[in-house]
Amino acid sequence: MDDQQADAVLVRAGLAVLTLTSGAAIYRASGDAGAIAFVATSYATLLLLSRYLRAYELAAAAERERLRRRVWCLCTVLTTLFAWKVAGVMPPAAAVAVWLLARI
Repeated sequence: MDDQQADAVLVRAGLAVLTLTSGAAIYRASGDAGAIAFVATSYATLLLLSRYLRAYELAAAAERERLRRRVWCLCTVLTTLFAWKVAGVMPPAAAVAVWLLARI
């Protein structure tokens, strides 16, 4: 097995683990619409991020700027989602610190 095939196996395994853990998190949410929306949005964003990162790796130089912007937007969405979730369980001063660190 060459390096490219090994990478493909690792990516598929990672996506399988992501799918299983996301499914388990939705199952454990037991009807909590906010938690389900958070998991579903995070899952979809991570899938798109994976897709665009792979496309970026294979793209010609002319197309990379457009893909870089998409990757940046998806990373921003993920950072905002996770900062929102973490800040929600922190004391107010720590929540401010989380939001400040998310901006960096």
